[in-house]
Amino acid sequence: MQQEISRRTRSALPRDVNQAHLALLRKWFWARKPDAGFLLEGFPATLLQALVFDEWLEARGENLTACFAAPAAPADVVTHYRTQGLACEALHVAA
Repeated sequence: MQQEISRRTRSALPRDVNQAHLALLRKWFWARKPDAGFLLEGFPATLLQALVFDEWLEARGENLTACFAAPAAPADVVTHYRTQGLACEALHVAA
């Protein structure tokens, strides 16, 4: 019975990990309260995800305060947010 409940049609399966990640974040984003702050780690991981996330923010009349970029962050994503004046590169702190 469990197998029947969880079975999906082929068209309902995500085409790749990027789409699955976007679907999960979309569900979270649209379900959250508009005035609730948030911190996302590892998202957006691609320029496409960053552009989609910008569209979601614009649709809700929200904006970002800052984006902290780790040293390993993709250059195109960092450049995207740096162009908007939001990127803050993380500094390496010696322990």
